[in-house]
Amino acid sequence: MADRRLQVFHTVARLLSFTKAAETLHMTQPAVTFQIRQLEEFFNTRLFDRTHNRISLTAAGGQVFEYADKIISLYSEMENSVREMTGDVSGILIIGASTTIAEYMLPGLLGEFKTLYPGINIRLKISNSLGIVHMVEDNSIDVGIVESPISNKNLTVEVCWYDKLVFISLPQHPLAKKATVSVQDILGLPFVCREEGSGTREFICEYLKKNNLQLDDLNLNLEVGNPEAVKSAVEAGLGVSIVSEATVVKELKLGTLAARPLNPPLERPFSIVFQRQKFRLRAMEEFMDFAHAHCEKRVSQ
Repeated sequence: MADRRLQVFHTVARLLSFTKAAETLHMTQPAVTFQIRQLEEFFNTRLFDRTHNRISLTAAGGQVFEYADKIISLYSEMENSVREMTGDVSGILIIGASTTIAEYMLPGLLGEFKTLYPGINIRLKISNSLGIVHMVEDNSIDVGIVESPISNKNLTVEVCWYDKLVFISLPQHPLAKKATVSVQDILGLPFVCREEGSGTREFICEYLKKNNLQLDDLNLNLEVGNPEAVKSAVEAGLGVSIVSEATVVKELKLGTLAARPLNPPLERPFSIVFQRQKFRLRAMEEFMDFAHAHCEKRVSQ
């Protein structure tokens, strides 16, 4: 119902990128450019300066952005108010999740949520924790679920549940016979690690620091971009690793990997993160309530 040209302009102005705006809005870049051109013709002035493949708001563009921000926020508030009155829960909810959470924790949660609220269309974006936090910061997503610490004070962070990390190796590895594994046991062994920006990598670094070590003290044999690649590398005999216990359930049943608790134990919080000042649509409110209830159920089990 809000003017489509205004929505497109607001997204481009927020991201300062026609390409990113097109991806966010699920439009082609020429379609985004056309909508902006129409709005510029309506106001009879340029709204963006375009120089050296970069764009910035003109003075007029800045003024339009201020009003567009208020208009879109009021529209969302109005829509939410009417839906609460009528009991209708629908709309689009854009969720971002770090790789581990998206692949191993979210499918079951989203399946249950969709059964309760079939009218809500969910779009899921997957990245590492750092990427998801950036998406929350630039409003590309409504809510993110990550496993790394967050320092931005403009974001609200609500811990949902705790995840245990474990040492993994081939079943025949000598350390697989120990009751627990310490970082001292791992020193010198070929180690398979996640990429920079990964929440898992951040927590391993913090864990090493508490044990007076650094990541460079490990024998880093391979860096990969997702949990499946870590497990495949360990199964192929390329090294040992530390991963979320939730990611190796299938491999432990099949006997292709062995997992042992770390000593001292390593746990990390999985947190829901969103813009502190963001107006929360009904769909987002329902998801947040559902996610917290789901987390409480996991903790009590």
